[in-house]
Amino acid sequence: MKWEGQRESNNVEDARGGGRRGLPIGGRGLGVGGIVVALLASWVLGVNPLTMLGLMQGGGTQAEAPVGDSQAQDPGYRFVKVVLADTEDVWAAYFQRSGQQYQMPRLQVFRGSTDTACGQGEAAMGPFYCPADRKVYIDLGFFDTLRERLGAPGDFAQAYVIAHEVGHHLQNLMGTTEKIDRLRGRATERDVNAMSVRLELQADCYAGVWTHLSQRGKGWLEQGDIEEALNAAAQIGDDTLQKRSRGTIVPESFTHGSSAQRVHWFKRGLESGDLKACDSFSSTAL
Repeated sequence: MKWEGQRESNNVEDARGGGRRGLPIGGRGLGVGGIVVALLASWVLGVNPLTMLGLMQGGGTQAEAPVGDSQAQDPGYRFVKVVLADTEDVWAAYFQRSGQQYQMPRLQVFRGSTDTACGQGEAAMGPFYCPADRKVYIDLGFFDTLRERLGAPGDFAQAYVIAHEVGHHLQNLMGTTEKIDRLRGRATERDVNAMSVRLELQADCYAGVWTHLSQRGKGWLEQGDIEEALNAAAQIGDDTLQKRSRGTIVPESFTHGSSAQRVHWFKRGLESGDLKACDSFSSTAL
């Protein structure tokens, strides 16, 4: 992915100087079984289910570390700013074509923990979107987890994660999030899980639409980039995580969708380049 030298978003906040410093991702700690538990916990806590994908580690907290100029210029931080900037450009142009104005989200990079309008954000939650303040939150250590523990390396795998969270922002702008929240209040646990799956798959599809439009506009993807995103989508499928953790698969407990479903919906958005192709809530969609 040829991202160096591209525009960087001004809607990124670096909050890595405050709060409790996160635990090291690459060391010993939680296995895939624990990751599944974290996914379930994310739903109980009311956080986007994608957010708990890799993160709870054993051990104590570390001392707080200040943010310096070199940290603000580190490649991972700059990469996030570039990807967010491109989502801004793509979605602003898309909305403008239909006579609407795109309201850009903000993105906060933090270390360890941070305050959000959805409650306390923790590194153990991974990337997540908070509808209440319209912000995406990322502890950059998650990308180490994505690469080293979830088997999804590559810069475009990371871009897919960011685009997925921005997809949740689109759902918020379009009223989808509010509608689903209302339905959840009177649904059974099984139905709630099913709605969560459809919400996540639509965000995957939106990430695919962004990929299509971004590549058409910039041509910045390189050989293997799309495969990185598809692999990431497959590695975080519910069936893949469940099989790794306990050897059995329980479809009614899915909250994200199977690996095949996540790949399918990302590819659907990628091939169409149109949000209208992302109706994962149709009764026959899955």
